[in-house]
Amino acid sequence: MAKTGIMGAGSWGTALALLLHKNGHEVTVWSISQEEVDMLAGEREHKSKLPGVKIPEDMKFTTNLEDAVTGKDFLVLAVPSPFTRNTARSMKPYVAEGQIIVDVAKGIEEDTLMTLSQQIGEEIPRADVAVLSGPSHAEEVGRGLPTTVVIGARSKETADYLQKMFMNEVFRVYTSPDMLGMELGGSLKNVIALAAGIADGMGYGDNTKAALITRGIAEIARLGVKMGGAVESFTGLTGIGDLIVTCASVHSRNRKAGFLMGQGKSMQEAMDEVQMVVEGVYSTKAAVKLGQKYGVPLPIINKVNEVLFEGKDPKEAVNELMLRDSKAEHTALPWKDA
Repeated sequence: MAKTGIMGAGSWGTALALLLHKNGHEVTVWSISQEEVDMLAGEREHKSKLPGVKIPEDMKFTTNLEDAVTGKDFLVLAVPSPFTRNTARSMKPYVAEGQIIVDVAKGIEEDTLMTLSQQIGEEIPRADVAVLSGPSHAEEVGRGLPTTVVIGARSKETADYLQKMFMNEVFRVYTSPDMLGMELGGSLKNVIALAAGIADGMGYGDNTKAALITRGIAEIARLGVKMGGAVESFTGLTGIGDLIVTCASVHSRNRKAGFLMGQGKSMQEAMDEVQMVVEGVYSTKAAVKLGQKYGVPLPIINKVNEVLFEGKDPKEAVNELMLRDSKAEHTALPWKDA
């Protein structure tokens, strides 16, 4: 049995806390909100985020960050991406040398263009930072539905250890050394999911969604490989796998926000209705900047940015995407008669 602290009591933090508790670990969950802690401790259910999923009586909840961090075998950082850096900074005084911290959120910081693990590493250099990513909606993990994910870490030893901590008969865990590729896939797919949602909201069909998913992963992989990620990460669970589920699932907050915008609501109205952090909105500007920095064309991501932040009409954005200059699908494939 391991002792673990979960930073963040939202749907994902709570679902992973339940998973780790089921695996026999001692779990303490931290939230910055006393109201949330009181609700979870008293009602033993996250009624707004994971309704119907019961929380064991021996799972602890606290607003005391020192209690949640100190003396733990590993930590899970599950706060929304905009709050990752500040939470890591607050954790720093209590983190031991070599402490394993698993980041499970997905995002890129707009100002620095850092992934979340890079932000944590900058704030807590003595930590051993890892990531967990893949097609894994909290609503399904919390209910114990079969799910597969990937643990990325700097060392095989850390990855293998975390694989054993998280894995069970309904939660299959693979390992990877490519943390950068995993995080880029997990972050950028949220932007494509906004586009898929917008298309759904406008009444477009399966052909449109298939095109967005396929061409979207092409954009993500082009940029990710140019930045140093491995192409295998974009063809696997943390790339195309995560992209498919986020573009198609009713649980996807990014798809839902996009859907509302496709029906005519503003970005802020859509975010207010979703009532959870829409990670793709925060990653879009960073993605555009990364494309510019590395000289990689990102036509879908750029159009999402224009819709979100420049007042572009979604229908006009689709027309512009469809009417771009014609080209081959894969420029690396040669013609035999050339």
